[in-house]
Amino acid sequence: MKKITAFCILVSLCFIFNFVYGAEQVKEKTEFAGEFFGAPVPIGNYYFVKGVIMVFGNRFGSQPQTAQELEDCVWDGLLLSYEAFRRNITVSQEEVENEIAKIIKEEKVEFDWKKERDAYTQWVKKRANEPAELFENQLRHLIQLERLRKEVMEGIKPEVTEEEAYQKFLNEYNTLGIELVQFDELKDAEKFYKKSKKGPKSWEAEKAKRPKDFKRPGFVALEFLMAMWKLPKDAVYQMMQMEIGQIYPPTPIYKGYGVFKILEKRPAEEAGYPQLKNYYYEKIRAIKKYEGFNEWIKNLKKEADIKVYKKEEVERKGANK
Repeated sequence: MKKITAFCILVSLCFIFNFVYGAEQVKEKTEFAGEFFGAPVPIGNYYFVKGVIMVFGNRFGSQPQTAQELEDCVWDGLLLSYEAFRRNITVSQEEVENEIAKIIKEEKVEFDWKKERDAYTQWVKKRANEPAELFENQLRHLIQLERLRKEVMEGIKPEVTEEEAYQKFLNEYNTLGIELVQFDELKDAEKFYKKSKKGPKSWEAEKAKRPKDFKRPGFVALEFLMAMWKLPKDAVYQMMQMEIGQIYPPTPIYKGYGVFKILEKRPAEEAGYPQLKNYYYEKIRAIKKYEGFNEWIKNLKKEADIKVYKKEEVERKGANK
């Protein structure tokens, strides 16, 4: 992407700036929150996108839990907003109104929001603590980003192999019930594993001493154990080959290390795969498209070279413009 000027950034995001402050309130010397592509981004745009996240949450990933995660979400939104502008992605008033109608229906609001404007304005104020015009333009921003995501993902054409589809089927239809005990240190897990092989009494004695560290994820698919508990694929498939009551040696989990007792298992009925083959092809394709979109964002951010100004830099940059 070619380097763009500060003027282009201002043009691309000016609709946000005006929605936040109103054109008549824009200062002669604009303050800037940071820059990407070597050009400054107005602080008004920053606060608009931050407000969107505070009202609607993060629709492009997990919800921010820390100040830094919120900051990252804001800059992602700013960058995607510029990219949508660069691609000339626009949102009609009809699309905004359809989104409002959808929200009102979901929240079971009992008034005609188009005819009863006072009631609608009060509802927005109560829901988002902001003017209706700002609320609607926040929705416009979100719709624009969603259309950008759709456009990017439609351009991703991943290949899916028979092996991948079949493996996904096995991951979801092989079912395993285990009990695990968690250790922070590998040496402690190994010590307990050696003791537990002497007989079931060792397992129960340890459980009596530290019951909170013993977990039963349930009788679940291997996919769940790999995704949620971060068990290695080789480990869960080896457990499927073990006898009920046997102990599996220490292996990394989502936090520290686990030692595992096999409680129950149900192998996948492989004869059912042909009927589900197309479903798993599409499922793998969708996963790869999502992964491809995340990689696209990663590359866009790298190219943009985002720089976030500190407070004193914001004041200095604003005074110099």
